[in-house]
Amino acid sequence: MLSVADGPCNYRVMSIDANPRAPAHRAPGPAAADGRVAESTMSGVPLDAVYGTEALGVPGAYPYTRGPYASMYRDKLWTMRMFAGFGLAADTNRRFHDLLDAGVTGLSTAFDMPTLMGRDSDHPWAVGEVGRAGVAVDTLADMDELFAGIDLGGVTTSMTINGPAVSVMAMYVAIADRRGTARSALGGTLQNDILKEFQAQKEYIFPPAPSVRLVTDLMRFARAEMPRWHPVSVSGYHIREAGSTAAQELGFTLANGFAYLEAAIRSGLTADEVAPRMSFFFNAHSDFFEEIGKYRAARRIWARWLRERWGARDERALRLRFHAQTSGVSLTAQQPEVNIARVALQALAAVLGGTQSLHTDAYDEALALPTEHAARIALRTQQVIAHETGVPAVADPLGGSAYVEWMTDELERQAEAIFAHIDELGGGSMLDGAIAGIENGYFVGEIADAAYRFEREVTTGERIIVGVSDFTEGAASQPSLQSIDPKIEAEQRARLDAVRRARSGDDVARALDGVATHARDPVRNVMPAVIDAVHAYATLGEITAALESVFGTYTEAAIA
Repeated sequence: MLSVADGPCNYRVMSIDANPRAPAHRAPGPAAADGRVAESTMSGVPLDAVYGTEALGVPGAYPYTRGPYASMYRDKLWTMRMFAGFGLAADTNRRFHDLLDAGVTGLSTAFDMPTLMGRDSDHPWAVGEVGRAGVAVDTLADMDELFAGIDLGGVTTSMTINGPAVSVMAMYVAIADRRGTARSALGGTLQNDILKEFQAQKEYIFPPAPSVRLVTDLMRFARAEMPRWHPVSVSGYHIREAGSTAAQELGFTLANGFAYLEAAIRSGLTADEVAPRMSFFFNAHSDFFEEIGKYRAARRIWARWLRERWGARDERALRLRFHAQTSGVSLTAQQPEVNIARVALQALAAVLGGTQSLHTDAYDEALALPTEHAARIALRTQQVIAHETGVPAVADPLGGSAYVEWMTDELERQAEAIFAHIDELGGGSMLDGAIAGIENGYFVGEIADAAYRFEREVTTGERIIVGVSDFTEGAASQPSLQSIDPKIEAEQRARLDAVRRARSGDDVARALDGVATHARDPVRNVMPAVIDAVHAYATLGEITAALESVFGTYTEAAIA
């Protein structure tokens, strides 16, 4: 229930009672050991949970512009994730344990390029790339070693994988099965956002339609067996990194979310069944107020479209929840220590915008994979925001600012124009419109034009990048960098060869035939067959080949 009392400056202080997520009243004081935040300023001034006029509304209420939950960070801080993955599974496992010891509350896994493309480490395409941009995972043995000594039921895991998402997810489920961890206890997020691969990142394997079918298979599987798992994280991050504007990131990302929702509904699910398990992944870029407006607009748009177009009524379906990552493309190789300031401001914008989890980039990532030292500074940046700024004590603290409210409205207006175009492309279907926009080059062209405009502004001096286009004097020396030993490629290939020699060839052949059989039937879910295949130690590349035998591969058409 909402109670309102007069406050200063013609605003009224809003306090929220009887909120199921809100903690019991606690006396003002320092952050508690359980991660809750102080409810007074550093000087001891008591703070209410939310401020603003009655007309502005409150967090936790439709359309959720001010946040998905009434209590926001007073009850539970955002999940602090750090992206980790390099070399062999054992190397990344050590980094995971280091991060957990440093206070990370969720793991986020980066895979190397061969894994992202669904290829084994001994594939011709993999030469020189094994373990370089992430961890190499070829078989169930690698996944088991990657999460050795980690309680899968006690930590949430995010896995950034798209084209071969069914195979990687199957490996994670299989090691949980072998350890006796119930599938229902597994919590985390699979990126599994293939539409943005065609639009921006280009790590696709199969054509768009069967690729979306695999996404919905994972959604159906998670709905039935993994209630704590988010089977798709609709990602605007990569769209923005490719050069889009904030409005394009917002519009394309939510349009993709609507497309997946339509696909799931066509497969027999309802909006209220699917949407609560969908999450989003946004970029935290450098234009501070634009980013805050983007997040606020995203929540409002999602809630309105879900209720008005698809008839969702479950509040969990209407609440958009998102992960944010600071902008990798904004990091500079010149004067890399300045990136610490960039990351801190971008992270602060994400928190002020109401993110549910956050990854902060390390300052040396423009030069190499982050060192342990740089990753620790990135994590400490989040912890300073959480425990020293006072920002988490009040939900949507910038709500009511004329500029922030205008920015929210303006980004919503631009996003709606994008939705109208995609809907028209699809003849009234956002799913068909998204696929049509991929095939006719709409998304690629819009992002390319935006990227060109930005680079031209930097080149002509209209826009300053500190340390690059101006303030270039006094460049700091290059920091010590993470290096990947070239020997690990041979080691991974030897490990893969050993797994192949130890497994049953007949079991693998039967399992792969099952994968192809399930793929041929659009009604059957491929996940059970893929789980059987990874249990038999079929490799990632072999499972990809079995699916390619049914779906084919995709080649992007040249856009004039």
